[in-house]
Amino acid sequence: MQLSPPSPGRSTRFSYAANGLDSLSLASLACRLKTTKKPLVIITSNAFEAQRLIEEIPYFAPDLSLHLLPDWETLPYDVFSPHPDLISERLATLYQISQNNFDVVIVPIATALLNMPPVAYLAGHTFMLEKGQKLDLEALRHQCAQAGYHHVSQVISPGEFSVRGGLVDLFPMGGVLPFRIDLFDDEIETIRTFDVDTQRSLYPVPEIRLLPAREFPLDKAGIDVFRSQFREQFEGDPQRAKIYKDVSKGVATGGIEWYLPLFFAETATIFDYLPEQSVLCSHGDLDKAAQTFWYEANSRYKLLAYDAERPVLPPERLLMKTDDFFTKIRKFSVINALRDKKPAVKKSLPAVDVDRR
Repeated sequence: MQLSPPSPGRSTRFSYAANGLDSLSLASLACRLKTTKKPLVIITSNAFEAQRLIEEIPYFAPDLSLHLLPDWETLPYDVFSPHPDLISERLATLYQISQNNFDVVIVPIATALLNMPPVAYLAGHTFMLEKGQKLDLEALRHQCAQAGYHHVSQVISPGEFSVRGGLVDLFPMGGVLPFRIDLFDDEIETIRTFDVDTQRSLYPVPEIRLLPAREFPLDKAGIDVFRSQFREQFEGDPQRAKIYKDVSKGVATGGIEWYLPLFFAETATIFDYLPEQSVLCSHGDLDKAAQTFWYEANSRYKLLAYDAERPVLPPERLLMKTDDFFTKIRKFSVINALRDKKPAVKKSLPAVDVDRR
């Protein structure tokens, strides 16, 4: 079946009879959307379906740029943190989405409901450039400006960048050395580190891939914001809370991800990252899955809310409300993908001979 996305603000339905048929149809749709530079965003009802699609779609369309925004794989308010590889994959995917550098992204509903770091935070702490890549200078200028980087005539310290014709000097925050990008037309020809004192190139590198270590800042500014918001959010002496004391020392204690909103004045949602021209696929019963996730979060909050040594944020600070989620979805072109429910098969009983003697 060939899918056709509706106009923005409208939705259409797509039914499939078995697993695999949906992957084939979505892969075909993504290939056609690629020619019009419209990315496909698939929001699944659970992480299992997301993993299945991420494995099956490349079989039908291996040339697509496909990304998964994984779940943390922890329960709400767990006291241990996600695996570092998951955090790295999440940040890398969010960056690709914010740069509109993808064809398909797959997001489980539990991930889509979570509040996320602001786009500006990710832009300021993530740079992924490689030799041979096409580079839009205006997009790079916008990214640097949004992240608070300063345009200077000569780069000498972190947080500065300079554009001089076909040369771009960039000193990422947290970096040890700045990078010099030499362009040939709009393609990156070479990337080299250079010395800030002599301005001489040092050695070539194939790519710049700097991701923040976490989804929140644990520098002095981030800690100050956390401490201030923690005191506003929770009553009593904050020194009684282990999480408060650990963050004050710059320690990322287990489960700190469930305090992410306290590190920012405002958080973002998945919709703040998506390009406006995205086509969304609602895969499975998202309403039921979202309600289930909210019920689980509320249940665990009621169980843990009165622990003075580890107070927890209410679900409203961590998750997007389901009504808001579906309201935001309606602004896009939406395809609702649901599996056909097979009707129950009535089996007739075999005839039995009855001896009436």
